[in-house]
Amino acid sequence: MSDSDDHPRRALYGRRKGKPLRAGQAARFDDLFPKLKLDLSAPAPGDIRALFAEPVEALRVEIGFGGGEHLLHEAETHPGTGFIGIEPFVNGMAKALVGIGERGLGNVRLFDNDAALVLDWLPEASVSRLDLLYPDPWPKKRQWKRRFVSDANLKRIARVLRPGGEFRFASDIDTYVAWTLDHVRRSPDLVWTAERADDWRLPWAGWPGTRYEAKAKREGRVPAYLIFRKG
Repeated sequence: MSDSDDHPRRALYGRRKGKPLRAGQAARFDDLFPKLKLDLSAPAPGDIRALFAEPVEALRVEIGFGGGEHLLHEAETHPGTGFIGIEPFVNGMAKALVGIGERGLGNVRLFDNDAALVLDWLPEASVSRLDLLYPDPWPKKRQWKRRFVSDANLKRIARVLRPGGEFRFASDIDTYVAWTLDHVRRSPDLVWTAERADDWRLPWAGWPGTRYEAKAKREGRVPAYLIFRKG
């Protein structure tokens, strides 16, 4: 699919499942996941706060949350905000489900398929912040079409963000960072907020870190932290 294609990607690339789930993880898929999974067959509610068991005043989305470390930290730190976490990898979803159950979080909903479907389903200007953290870089040129950052998906992100809302991107792959900056420059709706080098070299306030970030640093790669704002 080219970047100019406005239709959502139905194909998911990469692994859907790794090692077998532990008994507790499998149990959470049976008892908790059906309660938290978004049902996109029905229209999104006019008031997006109705998606959550607890009262919330804002909505955030995290695409590709891995094992859920950042999602769980943010949901626990900001109980007045609703979170939609998207992760097609079964083992990552299982870890997040266990964490949600242990913490008793009522401000999280989940989706295990293509994030573009959720972005097309959500109401316009309903999201205060969207995070894309350490996404698969698909480093070979023939794989670049698989990268989530594309002209079409940036349109989707801009549509769901509120005025002043933020799209946050973190990666340790410099070519993907450059790719993202180049694509955002073409967007009429998103502006890079950096004013000095530390604005992309240092994590944003409250950043808890992730296991992917720790691995990157151990292997000598330097992460970048980009914030884009909807005008």
